[in-house]
Amino acid sequence: MRALFALIAGGFFGAGLYLSGMTDTSKVQGWLDIFGDWDPTLAFVMGGAIVPMAVAWQITRVRASSVLGAAFPPPPEPRLGRNLVMGSVLFGMGWGLAGLCPGPVIASLSYGGPGVWVFLIAMLAGMAAAPTVRARLDSAQPAR
Repeated sequence: MRALFALIAGGFFGAGLYLSGMTDTSKVQGWLDIFGDWDPTLAFVMGGAIVPMAVAWQITRVRASSVLGAAFPPPPEPRLGRNLVMGSVLFGMGWGLAGLCPGPVIASLSYGGPGVWVFLIAMLAGMAAAPTVRARLDSAQPAR
């Protein structure tokens, strides 16, 4: 039953990404180009994602578990740290350069062409390397 709900939710998510234009790399890059030919329409997509998530976090405060009985994940850490800043910068650079991020790249695998597959491979390689890079950064002594 859980897999069925995941499939349905994933299908809705992918369809939403496609219909909103989040899988169109030129539209995403147009939204990020605030000093050029800026396209503000994806701001509504972002707002449309933030509002339901805020409601969902409020619901988790009053329920003990999900409808399917699974425990809710813990709230995100509110602390702004080096890992969050570095991750955000890297994510933003990749999104700006390629016009894709993890959700839209999966949603566009069937029609996006070879560039989508190159991005997917690079993304998976980065995800595989991240724990090693993080461990090295965390163990590095600050310069004195």
